[in-house]
Order: sequence, then C-alpha cells, then structure tokens
Amino acid sequence: MNLSSRLQKTNKNLEKARRYFKYAALKLTSKNHQKKKLNHLFDMHYTQASPCGKNDILKRVNYYNKLNHNFEINKELLVHNVLNLKKTGSWFYHYDLTMQLAAFTDNLLFHYTPGDVQTIPCTPTFVKSRPISQKNENSILLKLNTIRHFNFVDDPFDYATKKDQLVWRGACHQPHRRYFIEYFHAHPLCNVGDTNRDAELGKKPFMSIQEQLKYKFILSIEGNEVASNLKWIMASNSLCFMVKPKFETWFMEGLLIPNVHYVELKDDYSDLEDKINFYRKNEDAAARIIKNANDYVKPFLNHQRELLISHLVLQKYFLMSKQPHEPNYFNLVSSI
Repeated sequence: MNLSSRLQKTNKNLEKARRYFKYAALKLTSKNHQKKKLNHLFDMHYTQASPCGKNDILKRVNYYNKLNHNFEINKELLVHNVLNLKKTGSWFYHYDLTMQLAAFTDNLLFHYTPGDVQTIPCTPTFVKSRPISQKNENSILLKLNTIRHFNFVDDPFDYATKKDQLVWRGACHQPHRRYFIEYFHAHPLCNVGDTNRDAELGKKPFMSIQEQLKYKFILSIEGNEVASNLKWIMASNSLCFMVKPKFETWFMEGLLIPNVHYVELKDDYSDLEDKINFYRKNEDAAARIIKNANDYVKPFLNHQRELLISHLVLQKYFLMSKQPHEPNYFNLVSSI
C-alpha cells in the first residue's frame, strides 16, 4: 500500500473515531439542548435567509420528501421510534439517523430501511437511496452513511497538469461493472480495473482518491445503486464521465443535467473513446462542465444548513403521518 493509500485509510479511521465520540457525547446531552441547537439552526439558516434562500430550502425539502397527502404508520410492518431506535445494518446508518432525530419527541414512529435500496417501499419510509422515478414519493431520502457517500476533496492538481486518461477503480460484483472492465481494462485511453481479490479479468490494485485526481477524466459507475465516488469527482478539477444515473440519494442525482454537470455515456459505453478524444481536444468545454459540477456541489458543503434541511424533511414526514411533535418548523417554511 503506497503512502497516499495509507493516508486515505488513516483519515477514514480518524473520521470513524470522531463519529463514535460525537455519538457518545450525544447520549449525554439533554433533549432540550438539542432543541435549542435546532432553534439556532432555523434562525441562522432560514429566518435570516433571503427569499431565494428560503425558497431553495423548501424546494429541497419537497424533493427529498415528496409526500402531498396524509398517511398512517403501518403497524403491520417494521416500525421504529425515536426513543428506541435499534441498529439495523451498518452502525454508520444508525449514527447518521440518530444525530438527525436527536431533537425530536421520543414517541414518534416511522418506517426506515437502511442499506442500498433499489425499490420503492409500499409505505412512506426513510431511505438512503431510491430509483429515479416520477412515482417514488414513498421513498423519503435522508442523508445516511455519510462516511462513505459524502466525501468531498480539495483537489491540489490543475486540470492542465493531469494525465490524458480515464481512471476508475472499484469492485466489480455487478454485471454492468464486469461488462465495462471486460471491454476497457486494456484500452490505451483508460486506467481502469477491478479491485476484487478474486477478479479474473482486469484486476488492478487499489488506487487512492489522491492518485485518481491526477487524471483528467474519472468514471463514476453505479454499483448496487449510486456510485460513492460521484460527489468527490464533482468537487474536483477532473471531468466526471458516467451513464445517466438510475438511482439517487441526498445528492439529488436525478437533477444532474447530462453534458452540463457530467459527460453522459451510452449504457453500453460504445461512445467512451469518442467522448474522451473530444474532451482531450476541447479543454474549454471540459472546463465549463467542471465549473458547473463544482457549483452544484457547493450547497452541500454548508453542513449546518444541510442539517436544518434534514430536520425539515423529518418534520414533514411526522406532520404527514399525523403525529404531533416538537420541534415543528415545517408549517412555517411551507407557508412561504
């Protein structure tokens, strides 16, 4: 393992430790203290916001939580509550949800499915991911598993100094990933590989984010659902290449515009070589897309505002499920 790979692993372990510490600290904090923090968030990032800023917050809340009618919690399905939220799946899902629910009334009930969700639930449910669809209102998006999916970078490399190739590393468990590696693992315009220990074709060693940033073009390819590298690619000085996404998370991948925020590829990657060659010759076009991608990322970097939006998404859910609760700012926000 080279130095940059070791540093990436060390930084992730430090981030895990920070989350364990914050979780322990939360358990020693009163509910009233959490409500005061939320009051402060609302005042700073909503009350004092411009009309445009307020409208942007409401649009995002209604994008994540598309419910427009009341519903009842289905007691025949698995039901969670704020007070006794049990860990199901990864602890880091549990951590993120616990932090977002910290200020809410203990007896509130909700449906929640952790993990890589590829289908739309039968009743309104908190999820990390959902299919991009006009009829996905039962999938209520929350910002979950952030340690994996919300890593942004400060790219130290100028675009002009980067290598004229497309880079990608990842585990190829899915047929579409194996298909890509089969056709492009030896292509001269690509440095791509399967990092699976048991890979039979196109096996290559792990490559850190820092090493991948040395390339002008970086592929984002969905796995079970969204690709975890999309956020840091769009925050970088490299150009994102990907097939039109089929799933979305808190990052609102469904709002990304092809060839504005990323270079769109055909599902079979038959245009990959042509697209790489085009952007090798047209650096101004590449620069425009990179700037648009960077601008798209910026709102997600305001962590306090993001936390307020998370709270409002939760508040709307509890309001629509006819559960009286505190705090409740959603009625104020939705009246603008």
